[in-house]
Amino acid sequence: MRKASLGLVIGVFLLAMAVHAQQKTASQDWPQFRGPNGSGVNETTGLPSEFGSNKNVIWKKFLPTGYSSPVLSENYIFLTAYENEKLLTLCLDRKTGDTIWQKEAPRPRKEKLDFRNNPASPSSVTDGKHVFVFFPDFGMLAYDFAGKEIWRLPLGPFDNEYGMGASPIVADNKVILVCDQNTDSFIIAVDKLTGKIIWKKDRPEATSGHCTPVGYSPKEGETQILVPGSFLLISYSAKTGERLWWTGGLSFEMKSTPVIRDGVLFINGYASPLNQPDNQVKIPSFEQALAKFDADKNGQFSKEELPTESPYDFFDFVDLAKDGHLDREDWNYFEAALASLNGMLAIRLGGQGDMTETNILWAYRRYVPQLPSPLVYKDVLYMINDVGFLTSFKPETGDVINQGRLRGAGSKFFASPVAADGKVFITSLRGKISVLKSDGSNEIIAINDLKEDCYATPAFGKGRIYIRTVNTLYCFGINE
Repeated sequence: MRKASLGLVIGVFLLAMAVHAQQKTASQDWPQFRGPNGSGVNETTGLPSEFGSNKNVIWKKFLPTGYSSPVLSENYIFLTAYENEKLLTLCLDRKTGDTIWQKEAPRPRKEKLDFRNNPASPSSVTDGKHVFVFFPDFGMLAYDFAGKEIWRLPLGPFDNEYGMGASPIVADNKVILVCDQNTDSFIIAVDKLTGKIIWKKDRPEATSGHCTPVGYSPKEGETQILVPGSFLLISYSAKTGERLWWTGGLSFEMKSTPVIRDGVLFINGYASPLNQPDNQVKIPSFEQALAKFDADKNGQFSKEELPTESPYDFFDFVDLAKDGHLDREDWNYFEAALASLNGMLAIRLGGQGDMTETNILWAYRRYVPQLPSPLVYKDVLYMINDVGFLTSFKPETGDVINQGRLRGAGSKFFASPVAADGKVFITSLRGKISVLKSDGSNEIIAINDLKEDCYATPAFGKGRIYIRTVNTLYCFGINE
């Protein structure tokens, strides 16, 4: 009996050690856009504060252009790219940067793109055995780590004002993708092994949006997919796609990825200067506008019938059907868009149905980013806006710890802040990476200049920093 008990104890101990080792390995990976569950945080240590083309370079690899961020498995790096009209998925060796394989995706069309976008903007995602990619000009594809195509799922065409930008994630053995666009927005879940559609849900309230969702597994209950979009944060069941709960209060246009800390989600959204609390304008109701502007009395508005000054210069944006006219649905959206507010919001997770009144804990309305996502690290919430104004908060209360411009770091920011090894890393469009103390003081330790434009968010793992500029992937580490 004692021998059996001893064997059981040893078995449990070995299982616990194996789980711990697995968790430790997983914590070193960077499996999707912004790492584990989009947090932007990694537990690795020994990262250099100073690096550049001739300092602490482990290797560098010239690549086809692409704005997607590097994603890491235990041994490989995955990226998407665009070269000579071709859509490419790349697999590189983490130790050497050598290309293991390269695969071309079909390209049946060319989606409309904003100048800040690229045909290879969405990042890939890996489950540790496969890599999943989304190209808006085709749809989704899955490969194993040997480069064998497992499945493909054509999607689209899409109609987004700026082009599609959200990246896929893996949750509950499904690949989840949010496709917000002018009309016919949806979220889709497919079986990660077969590409079979498990569920697909319309998102009629969502228009222009680019947010990559995050997963949430409460202590009790099913896994949820949290999706910020126009006006609403919505929780979907990962199993069925059912809408579980939601909160209002978001901007009408959302681009950043949320982060979660202790059951609270942080999300920032910025649409326009007219969505600042002290700068809002109110337009007439649809009936009032018909009486005032509808010259030909056809029950809708052409651009020529409306005033040319702000906010009516939003015409092309709120003409959701792109038919050259604003009908009642367009006008109602116009009103709602102007009534929404820019802001950083803290939202308690959980509930059922509309949780707007109880779940929004605090909101901050100044210096809000349009593109960069927030970061929570070592009990500090960071927010860098598109022109380099950095604000640090106490996440529990929204109280500002410090704020100011990142001097000498550049004037435009597309990448999101990330953190590891007790440091915060912020990348500017011009390829300057600021390394900051992680105490909320916003004190800069070093600014590293790669002298090449950078749209991608860095990745971390096993004492290495992976940074993708427009044409190069760098691996930095402390040379021993």
